[in-house]
Order: sequence, then C-alpha cells, then structure tokens
Amino acid sequence: MVMSVPRLVIAAPSSGSGKTTVATGLMAAFAARGLAVSPHKVGPDYIDPGYHALATGRVGRNLDAYLCGPELVAPLFLHGSRGCDLAVVEGVMGLYDGAAGEGELASTAHVAKLLRAPVVLVVDASSQSRSVAALVHGFASWDPRVRVGGVILNKVASDRHEELLREALDSSGVPVLGALRRVAQVDTPSRHLGLVPVAERQAAAVDAVQAMAAQVAQGCDLDALEALARTAGALPAGSAPWTPAPPADHPPRPAEKRAPVVAVAGGPAFTFSYAEHTELLTAAGAEVVPFDPLRDERLPEGTAGLVVGGGFPEVYAAELSANEPLREAVAELALSGAPVAAECAGLLYLCRELDGRPMCGVLDATARMTDRLTLGYRDAVAVGDSALAPAGTRMRGHEFHRTVVEPGAGAAPAWGVRAPARRVEGFVQQGVHASYLHTHWASEPGVARRFVERCRTS
Repeated sequence: MVMSVPRLVIAAPSSGSGKTTVATGLMAAFAARGLAVSPHKVGPDYIDPGYHALATGRVGRNLDAYLCGPELVAPLFLHGSRGCDLAVVEGVMGLYDGAAGEGELASTAHVAKLLRAPVVLVVDASSQSRSVAALVHGFASWDPRVRVGGVILNKVASDRHEELLREALDSSGVPVLGALRRVAQVDTPSRHLGLVPVAERQAAAVDAVQAMAAQVAQGCDLDALEALARTAGALPAGSAPWTPAPPADHPPRPAEKRAPVVAVAGGPAFTFSYAEHTELLTAAGAEVVPFDPLRDERLPEGTAGLVVGGGFPEVYAAELSANEPLREAVAELALSGAPVAAECAGLLYLCRELDGRPMCGVLDATARMTDRLTLGYRDAVAVGDSALAPAGTRMRGHEFHRTVVEPGAGAAPAWGVRAPARRVEGFVQQGVHASYLHTHWASEPGVARRFVERCRTS
C-alpha cells in the first residue's frame, strides 16, 4: 500500500456554500502553523488554485477525473503533495455533482473516493436551523463509500443560531468542526466567469486570503480537522507519483547546444494554465520562458514556439490591441510556421479582431463578447495532423467562455467534438493549433513532446 500525506476534501451541498472561503482559509491557517500544505482543486477551475497558491506558497493543482481519467487522480495528487505535511482538496459544485450524464464521474465524491480521503461538508446555514440535520444526514448516508467526517457551518447569524444548529446536529453522527459568521471582508469579487483571478488583484487578494485564514482559525477546530485528515486511508497498491518525464522506452532526444525556447503567455490577461503543462514542456527539453502580452513588446529572445492559454483577453482587449509591436511579432512567428498552441483566450488573441479591436490577425476570424455562457466537458478527436497531435488523437476538454468566434472552425479544424452536439471546432494552419477547448496535457503527454520536437525542427 502506498502511503501519502494526511488529507481533507472540502465539499458542500451546492455551489455558493462557501467552499473556496473555507478551503483557502484552512490552507492558510494550517500553513501559519508551520505545516507544508499541498493545495488541490477538483475539476477544471483555473481561478481558485491561484488563491490556494497565495495561501500555501505552493502551486495550486487540479484533480479532474474527466479531463485526465480516474486513473491519474491519485498519481497527480501524489506528485503535487510530495514533501508536504497536509493536503487540502477543494471540491467542485455540490458533493455528488459530476460531469453531465456521466453519473459520479469527476464529482467531488468521486475524487474523495479515489483519494480515500475524509470529506468535510461546508453548509450554508443562513436560512435554516433544525433542517440542517436532515440535510447533513442525507449527504452523509447517500453513498456509504464517501466518508463525511465533519461539518463546518457557514454564514451563521448569531450565537443563538449556532446553538440551534449544533443541537440539531448532535444526533446526526457527524461532528461540527467549525461555525463561521458572515464576514463581508472575506468576500472576493466576481464577474462573468467567476472570481477575479489573483493576478488581477494582487494586494487585495493577499488581504482576502489573510481574512479567510483569520476567520477559519477563529471559527474552526483546527486540531480536530488535522486529526481527521490523518485518518485518510492509504492509496491503492501500485499508486505512484505522476512524472512529466518521458517513459523509459521513449527514444532519447538528440543532443543539442540549446533547448528550444517556448514562450508562454501570462500576466493578468492570460491566467489560465495547469502547472503540469510547463513541467511537461520542460521535461520534453524546452526552455520555458513566460512573458506578459500586456507589457512586453517582443517575444522572448530565441522563441521557437508559443503557448497562449486561457484567461480574460476580453477584459484587456484595449491594452492587448495597443501593444502593436507584440501583435506583429506573434503574427510573424506564426507565419514562419513555428508551433503555436492557443486555447480559448489564446484563440481570441490570434483572431483578426476582438470586440472590434485589432488582435494578432493570425486567424481570419473575429471574436466578440456575448451574454451566453458556454460551459461543459467535451469529448474531442483531432481532425488532422497538427503541432500538438496526429489525426485521430482523442482527448477530453472543457469549454468555459462567454465569447463567440466567427467562423467557429477553419478550413482545417482542430477538433471534432462529439457532445453535446457533433461539430468541428478550432483552427489548424501551418504550425498553429487554436481552439476553445481547454485540455490537460497530463492525460496525453505526447502532446508536449510533439510540440517541443516541432519547435526543434520548424
């Protein structure tokens, strides 16, 4: 049996119950005790891990049983938690809510079972008293393989309200491990795709995380929560930490004087990325160099390939458009045939224009904001060969945007999508692969290796 760090999964009956506040506050409170805390987030969310990283000083990592497959959840957890004293995993949506039409797949409950971790249920108690016991009993008994080890009551109105809630839960068999009052300064601002990312708030985000930590430390029994974390079961036999290194039977790459430079867009406009992508690119032999399209007027010296992930270019369209020297440099790189991988925000940046403002003009397409949210997991297959994958490669992705690109696909599409409706999507031209789909390369490490190899030879 493989032993791993003590761990907790922070879940809730529904979205909006306070999972992020509690999970981030717990991470920061445990870190303040001198523990090395490993932060994790169930699902494809890019924003919450930024707050987790502030709380712990470590990279926030995602555990997504849909994008990566259930078999990679424990290995990715072990990879992220290596050398830590404790791990806190923030859930997604309601405890039992998973991928639409896929049963428990990718739900918080599913991940908790894969990690053999106890669950702490965060309950919004603002509009109930005795009924809280029925709610907790239902969630704790729904699936016997999910161990709800405690409850944290959130948005408690008063001492009397807390007393009523605790009395109701006395007979539930699930201990109350904390009670939090509603505190305005813990709130974090939101907009069209959720919380405002850390990179856009910086000092304010630090203050918010400190406020979360103070509230959780004051209202929760940290000793009891740590003790609960230590009851997590051993992970299944054969579990081993995920590694970005190529498999032993993979042909060694040729000796080279200098690793190819892969420029990766960052800064406030492009905050959506998985840490494993950079690790895979580095392991494949690339020198990964970050840059900020809002401020840098040229690509990093020697750029041989470009990765532009997700984020909020629609918020920064004016600034991105004003940086004409960089837009021209990106267009020139793409025209040269160099590999360019763009997801969602990156797709918009490569278009001719976004909301009427000039972008890089790599793709003969326009992008604009809409009122409609496009959200959900996708099954996809590569329509043709590209810098990322050969034709026929199957990957799972996730869409999350309020924009539309017209046309939605080029003469050579990036993906054929099977659900919720069959369609083609994205653009492949020369070395460019641009699409709305967010993918997690740990599920298909050959993507990074192929990209870096193309950087060497293009």
